[in-house]
Amino acid sequence: NISVGRGTDRPFELLGAPWIDGRKLAEYLNARRIQGVRFLPVEFTPRSDPFEGYECFGVSIVLLDRWALDAAELGVEIAAALYHLFPREFAIDKTLALVGARWVLDAIRAGEDPQSIALRWQAALQQFRRVRAKHLLYP
Repeated sequence: NISVGRGTDRPFELLGAPWIDGRKLAEYLNARRIQGVRFLPVEFTPRSDPFEGYECFGVSIVLLDRWALDAAELGVEIAAALYHLFPREFAIDKTLALVGARWVLDAIRAGEDPQSIALRWQAALQQFRRVRAKHLLYP
């Protein structure tokens, strides 16, 4: 139940919904000091679902350093922030297909730090990279 800016001139740079307090979300996420990005409060009206034609409040995701950004960790940070700040409005269960693992949602619900959640998948990620490296045509 979040717009990611589809139907605007800045898809995937904007994140919002009619029920979000953009300043509060930006302050919270910036205080997390997520590497590679900063957040600015924003208002926008998407021309496609969800919230087509409705004014949304949220954040503009400003990419500062694409090499420092861990996109998967950013997703967990955003989901955790939305759940922490707006637990009644944010439909966290609808993110399961994007997150890919029920344990991540359970950890967010339990209040686990997003960086700790990301650390939990690092061993499996390193194993995958080792296996994958053997099959790459170009390193």
